[in-house]
Amino acid sequence: MIDTLLIANRGEIACRIIRTARRLGIRTVAVYSDADAGALHVAMADEAVRIGAAPARDSYLRMDAILDAAARTGAQAIHPGYGFLSENAGFAEACAAAGLVFVGPPASAIRAMGGKSEAKALMETAGVPLVPGYHGEEQNSGVLAAEAARIGFPVLIKASAGGGGKGMKVATSAEDFHEQLASAKREAQAAFGNDRVLIEKYLGRPRHVEIQVFADSHGNCVYLFERDCSIQRRHQKVVEEAPAPNLPLDLRQEMGAAAVAAAKAIGYVGAGTVEFLLDPVETGGDGRFYFMEMNTRLQVEHPVTEYITGQDLVEWQLRVAAGGTLPLSQDQLAMNGHAIEVRLYAEDPDKGFLPQTGTLSHLRFPEAGPHIRVDTGVRQGDAISIHYDPMIAKLIVWDVDRPAAVRRLRQALAGTEVGGLAANIPFLASIAGHAAFLEADLDTRFIERYQADLLPQPAGPDDDVLALAALGVLLERKAETVAAAARTNDPWSPWATADSWRLNDAVPEILTFTDGRENGEPQEVRACRRRDGGFDITLPSGQELTGNARFEPDNAHGGGRLVAEVGGRRLTAGWSRRGRELDLFRPGQHHRLTLVDPLDVGAVDAGGGGRLVAPMPGKVIAVLVAAGDRVEKGQGLVVLEAMKMEHTIKAQGPGTVETVRYTVGDQVPDGAELIIVKGDEA
Repeated sequence: MIDTLLIANRGEIACRIIRTARRLGIRTVAVYSDADAGALHVAMADEAVRIGAAPARDSYLRMDAILDAAARTGAQAIHPGYGFLSENAGFAEACAAAGLVFVGPPASAIRAMGGKSEAKALMETAGVPLVPGYHGEEQNSGVLAAEAARIGFPVLIKASAGGGGKGMKVATSAEDFHEQLASAKREAQAAFGNDRVLIEKYLGRPRHVEIQVFADSHGNCVYLFERDCSIQRRHQKVVEEAPAPNLPLDLRQEMGAAAVAAAKAIGYVGAGTVEFLLDPVETGGDGRFYFMEMNTRLQVEHPVTEYITGQDLVEWQLRVAAGGTLPLSQDQLAMNGHAIEVRLYAEDPDKGFLPQTGTLSHLRFPEAGPHIRVDTGVRQGDAISIHYDPMIAKLIVWDVDRPAAVRRLRQALAGTEVGGLAANIPFLASIAGHAAFLEADLDTRFIERYQADLLPQPAGPDDDVLALAALGVLLERKAETVAAAARTNDPWSPWATADSWRLNDAVPEILTFTDGRENGEPQEVRACRRRDGGFDITLPSGQELTGNARFEPDNAHGGGRLVAEVGGRRLTAGWSRRGRELDLFRPGQHHRLTLVDPLDVGAVDAGGGGRLVAPMPGKVIAVLVAAGDRVEKGQGLVVLEAMKMEHTIKAQGPGTVETVRYTVGDQVPDGAELIIVKGDEA
């Protein structure tokens, strides 16, 4: 068995590998960039080595630095996790040349499946059904456009060298093909250093069903059943579950056999996933499944397979890498219950899923146990950086059947709190509660079809939330003034208390909150302190009530809980405040409020107009207009690359470009003014 393992990755997957290695008595070595010096995976490992600057190309993608770290720490094996170098055949070969075990498939298998075009040609030879498309060498845009027309629109343009939804675009007609092709090639080049693409028929309402395969170096290969990953956004998986709902036994066995045949065809060893598109008859398809790609690594969604099989796939990986045989044969594997995983991201669904950066000022997960598992690489107080994927955690639930697992998921989401930046929890909760999801009516257009239901117009804070916010602020102010008074020569002097106390009467304190909605009006709460320590509160609705509150420590998760008696009712909420910014958490709700300072003239937004600013730090990869150009509302002006994805800045209305402030290749900070458009007088 391996004695010392270096994990060439970061975040939740590094932490997850460390947990299994520790259980097996294997010493672990973490590597980290400058941005991750204080990261959780660094703290968990037995030893950690700095490998470079924050950008991945200067750290987690540096083979030389990782191999040097292995040599310096006496590591015998390297686990690449997923992403970064996990599917890099050159890295697998470099590990072997250095006398290190690469915990993954042979370089030849990675190469066979590394290019989507080559993989499809190989699968076609092996008799695995393929989606109609073009997988050839020719990359001339005219040839590709002609092939797209032959296949028939809409078509899917996909980066040949990549995955994870990057470099993947849909062209609905010949008119927008070239624009989508250029965007796909840019993303592919940025993400994988290779802009080659392939083209496939875009199926109407397919399901994305993948088979987990495992092989050893002794000729054994099994499949550990399947996962349904149909619910996706921008071709990135949002919800994954195992087993796939409503999949007939004979079809499951046929897909499993095809996946094993694919693995054996390339001499596969280790964990891998063969991904298929299933075209259900129920939605107008032909009922067949088609090979899409093979991921030659452990998948992000592997925990759902572990839940239903009772197996630790990382342990399987380590045993196979050490030369052992598979722990179980195909007939010894069985499914038990149903598991669902959702990916918790730092992104704002109400603003086009814009990725978020910043500090996690508040972080609370439901208690882990037999039914709930949380895989994360961050803690409260950690930062979400611009340099890496904005995933906060994976929330995984299990129960005896799918309806029970869905209930567990809704309960787990209601108990998850993220403060300091926006997260996609309400969006995930909307999916978990949607009637189509409850009925397992799944396909890759799920989010597109039900977007209006899943992304309703954000509601403002109600009376309960405003009352809690006001009481929480007043409690903190009281604590601050008591602390300040204690530092004076006369801590009992009423003049040392900065509240609404007056000699003859109480004067109301006025607290004004905004909630970030574009058309949200400031909400004003009036509070008068009572002699008993409580408050008489008047809310924006005109409701008048009496309230008092206290903070209770949340020792299990850090932070505090606000407990209030308001109008004869007991209300509780998670609480996090940073200056004038505060987060309130109630079951299934997250309210981000700003306390307006009436003396701060800068509190009024002076932006707007024709100023188009960067929504996050990033790199300019395309400038689509020049000074003097006429533009229309919604027209793309500048394309930024941030957090591995492209973001197009569009015109807010018709007008004329006055100034373009940046050029291709420039790095821009959050809020940088990119371009000025003079709007039409009308």
